[in-house]
Amino acid sequence: MGKAADILKRFGQRVRELRKARGLSQEAFAAECGLDRTYMGGIERGERNLALRNIDLIANTLGMSLSDLMNGL
Repeated sequence: MGKAADILKRFGQRVRELRKARGLSQEAFAAECGLDRTYMGGIERGERNLALRNIDLIANTLGMSLSDLMNGL
């Protein structure tokens, strides 16, 4: 599970950095995505293995493509 956990943590860190760069609280960002705040917290901590639909929701809310969101992971 090492590699899988690693990508989840890196993805969560990327989402957190992009969210903060836009000046959004975790709660406000989760609401914009249509996701629960506790679920978003799990994503940012690398505890959630997201469905592709939710990754797409996050990318759209951040105003970027999936490839831009995944850039550097």
